Amino acid sequence: MINRRNLLATGLGLAAVAGLAAQSGRAQARGPRADYFPNVTLTTHEGRRVRFYDDLIAGRLVAINMMYAQCTNRCPPMTANLKEVHRMLGEHVNRDVFMYSITLQPHLDRPRDLAEYVREHDVPKGWHFLTGEPQDIEAIRLSLGFYSIDPVVDADRTQHTGMVRVGNEALDRWCTSPSLGKPRRIVEAIQSMAAKPLPLAA
Repeated sequence: MINRRNLLATGLGLAAVAGLAAQSGRAQARGPRADYFPNVTLTTHEGRRVRFYDDLIAGRLVAINMMYAQCTNRCPPMTANLKEVHRMLGEHVNRDVFMYSITLQPHLDRPRDLAEYVREHDVPKGWHFLTGEPQDIEAIRLSLGFYSIDPVVDADRTQHTGMVRVGNEALDRWCTSPSLGKPRRIVEAIQSMAAKPLPLAA
């Protein structure tokens, strides 16, 4: 699991890249993280092909976690917890806030495997599960800070399923929240990254 020390290292790493200015006019138009996040192609659990930066991150408020369909320990309760986050956000999901779960085992999790996970866990609409080429998933994992500075721990993919990366790419605001923390806390982290208030239903 990413502990306090590693979270600090991750935060410092993100802070270091936060000040990178885009070098070209095209990159500037795409946002402050256009040269940081890999713009690799992923496939959703519905079979739709998307670009990680252009289609999922650019200009959006996002909540991203990593999981894998064969996980029987942390992933099911984590998914259940994030379902409550989805319920609390209500109509904001897939409009003002975009929820993504990315597999840590792309060599095993094909779109149909993720679709089966979605069905099995009754995941609500508007929340996208994604897979892709192993090297592309690895690039995304590192860019999101889902890593440990201890190489032994980092080699254990089960250690990277415990956090949610919340960010607003347009404003370059980023934070991390425990995926098994209280759903209200995760929602508050999402609200704190928003450009405008996100009122919740009573």
